[in-house]
Amino acid sequence: MIDPETNGVATTSIGEREGLRVYLKPRVIGMLFLGFSAGLPLLLVGGTFSAWLRDLGVELTAIGFLSWVGMAHSIKVLWAPLIDRAPLPLLSRWLGRRRAWMLLAQLVIAVALLGMAFTDPRENLTLVALWAVLAAFGSATQDVAIDAYRVEAEAKHRQGAMAATYVTGYRVAILAAGAGALHLASLDSWTIAYAAMAGLMGVGILTTLIIAEPAVHVTHSTMELEHRVSDYLARTSHAGWRRDLTAWFIGAMVCPFAEFFQRYGKAALVILAFIATFRISDIFMGVMANPFYLDLGFSKAEIANIAAAFGLGMTLLGAALGGLLVARFGIAPILLLTAFMAPATNLTFAWLAHIGPEQYGLIMAIIADNITGGLAISVFIAYLSSLTNTAYTATQYALFSSIMTLPGQFAAGFTGMLAANTGWVTFFMLTALTGLPAIILAFMLLRVAHPDRLKRPGMD
Repeated sequence: MIDPETNGVATTSIGEREGLRVYLKPRVIGMLFLGFSAGLPLLLVGGTFSAWLRDLGVELTAIGFLSWVGMAHSIKVLWAPLIDRAPLPLLSRWLGRRRAWMLLAQLVIAVALLGMAFTDPRENLTLVALWAVLAAFGSATQDVAIDAYRVEAEAKHRQGAMAATYVTGYRVAILAAGAGALHLASLDSWTIAYAAMAGLMGVGILTTLIIAEPAVHVTHSTMELEHRVSDYLARTSHAGWRRDLTAWFIGAMVCPFAEFFQRYGKAALVILAFIATFRISDIFMGVMANPFYLDLGFSKAEIANIAAAFGLGMTLLGAALGGLLVARFGIAPILLLTAFMAPATNLTFAWLAHIGPEQYGLIMAIIADNITGGLAISVFIAYLSSLTNTAYTATQYALFSSIMTLPGQFAAGFTGMLAANTGWVTFFMLTALTGLPAIILAFMLLRVAHPDRLKRPGMD
């Protein structure tokens, strides 16, 4: 398959020639540290936050509703156009549009985590929630900027490597924010744990200051779309700043979505529906995972060592396996495989709830869930990246990732109430059923949406 962006050379042959040397590219290496910066806040307003609250005796129902803090990641598409188009005073001139937004977001996260560290949820749960909301919005903004940078910084044939190093850094951060924070809380206090996590945001800040701003290629069809908007506005009665503001609004807010639907037609609806349902079962399960482990009788140290540290190894194994399987069979069959496996692995937690706090049961559940999760996320990141137009990278990728999490994140707010009323065994069986729509839509995706992108590598 010939790709015009690689001067007529098949991307698969370029990838084969580079081999493992692709991981020596500076921007590929940089994604390791940016992935760490992106992954660090996630658990600190999610799973680790839930463990902290449960450890202090907060009710499951309240913990479930507080998971809505993470909905910032699900609505980031609302301000993604600003990140795509709006410069930040001084910072954008110094760093460029992507790095400026990254740095601002990273500083906001660090300050918010310090605020959480020095606020006691037992005395002021509302203030802790507000700090968590600020951290979540900073995290979501950082994700938009980093996702756009990742897609723009390297050619399509290196996106797999960019995704792989990003996922590796992301999962190392998950280990730090999961096992690391739990161990620090066990040995000292939650204040020290969250203060240390705030300090680790320095990894992202330093990386942002070191990396280079990517150059952006705008396709001819995209330029034509925006020229038509400009020509139309020039013929209307708008004048001066009103015309410029209207042109900016349409270019930033309307064109990214119009271009996507223009490119995929009716298949766009199937794509968006699949994205919206792909991770629902994982999100449902993830919110209640740490409260479940604690309720079952596992210690914080056991959760840190098995669910977090050992789980990281299994996730990285799954991510590596995903890369090999995609290279061998293409994206389509692996998307279908993971759409089926993700909800199925929730049943292992129902089995764990049945047998009680047995370490072998926790290990088996973590192996099944994390290998599947690593495989799924590496495949899905590459898939979502392939859907974007570099003229609107931040907005379009934010649209996809927001749709990916919004349904599950909203419904997850009720998981504490569900678990409290049904028991853990029934709860995990019900979460497995939420994966059925994604399986059905995966089959539809293979039939109606961009079959040329999803076919097996090397096939014309």
